[in-house]
Amino acid sequence: MEKFILAIDQGTTGTTCLILDKALQVRARCSQEIHQIFPKPGWVEHDLEEIWATVAKLVPRTLDQAGIRANDLAAIGITNQRETTALWRRSDGQPLHNAIVWQCRRTSDACERLRSEGKARLVRNRTGLVLDPYFSATKLAWLLDNVPGARRDAERGELAFGTIDTFLLWRLTGGAVHATDASNAARTLLFNIRHCAWDGALLELFGIPASGLLPEVRASSEIYGETRGLSFLPDGLPIAGIAGDQQAALFGQACFNQGEAKCTFGTGAFLLMNIGPKPLTSTFGLLTTVAWKIGDEVTYAFEGSAFIAGAAVQWLRDGLGIIETAAQSEALARTVEDAGEVIFVPALTGLGAPHWRVSARGLLAGLSRDTTKGHLARAVLEGIDFQVHDLIAAMEADSKTSLPRLMVDGGASANGLLMQFLADLIDVPVIRPKMIETTAFGAAFLAGLAVGLWNDKAAIREAWERDACFEPSMAAADREVRLARWRKALRQA
Repeated sequence: MEKFILAIDQGTTGTTCLILDKALQVRARCSQEIHQIFPKPGWVEHDLEEIWATVAKLVPRTLDQAGIRANDLAAIGITNQRETTALWRRSDGQPLHNAIVWQCRRTSDACERLRSEGKARLVRNRTGLVLDPYFSATKLAWLLDNVPGARRDAERGELAFGTIDTFLLWRLTGGAVHATDASNAARTLLFNIRHCAWDGALLELFGIPASGLLPEVRASSEIYGETRGLSFLPDGLPIAGIAGDQQAALFGQACFNQGEAKCTFGTGAFLLMNIGPKPLTSTFGLLTTVAWKIGDEVTYAFEGSAFIAGAAVQWLRDGLGIIETAAQSEALARTVEDAGEVIFVPALTGLGAPHWRVSARGLLAGLSRDTTKGHLARAVLEGIDFQVHDLIAAMEADSKTSLPRLMVDGGASANGLLMQFLADLIDVPVIRPKMIETTAFGAAFLAGLAVGLWNDKAAIREAWERDACFEPSMAAADREVRLARWRKALRQA
């Protein structure tokens, strides 16, 4: 009897469920948005019960769309928005507060205080991360200090902390399993990536009790537990794969070898490179993180993010009003042969890695009387690619590895002009898969490996399908002229 994988992709803006077969064909896909809650400027929250309700609603709908029964599922995989922080009671599974989302900046002052106390190096050496409210530790400390009775109850062992994967696993197993995988644990600022364990010194630094509050850290591909007590799924289905969304995309793109990399184009651009079994330290402002753990083998990755990618196209649409839909950006850009000398630096919310200049601001340079809407559209698309070029250059320098190719995914990767210019800039092929929602693919792969649907990673690589390959075609001299123009504009920004 044919078996299938259910992948639950719980993201920042919504939840998606997919049913995949052994040949990696998507048999069904259902999605639902979730509300963004903004209690104060810079604060972002999600309602955990709403997130759970989307899962409970979408799973049976996806099964119906696929025309299969729940008992036809071989396993369930979970991928999730990373760093978002949840706290709930062990007794009844009820959240104590809304989840604090990775975007939330409420703990900026706490991070600044720790930096001023000279704690940044300790944190960097043990976690591979920077001291920033982006990550989970200061969010959890805030919940313990600001929800009445939370710290007392945590010290008594009555509360459970987790990222979204942990919360969903708890609910799916009827509260029987409190666990996470190493890729998600590595995003909390509490996890020592060298020892692959929670770190006592970091728990003390952030004031986090060690008495049963933290989930057990397990591999990214194993059977964590089975469904129990659910109205929408029978008991006994194994939950067998978990990874944070960007790491799941790296796995979903079959970047299994050291030096292979992927870039996910969403609101921002998220670049991850497989750096193998040792956690290298970046000298160019990149993060070091756990990519995945399978059995006892840990694979690490460099990560760099450009804050603005698809959001720059949204700015063309909503801010300038020169296009009506994001998809029109490519057609408008193709009305001109090139951007002329127009350069756009997409620092609309500062610059991320490898520059790390929060105070930087967006810049349009090289305008003339001949500049048209087409030139602006093309410059915006090229600006996105220039940022990715700089991230790749930093990764190659840090890893002492030359990129053989770049895998791409995410909504904006459908833009052929954007992908071709990227290939020209980085001078290696850019490869897009048939299925650009590779986060769900990654979770499905990990779950399928754990239950034997695929025997090994080689079987997954064989099943992966390519949609397009963009070969570099720009002359080296032309590339250098454009990069020099970009660097000059970058200094001005």
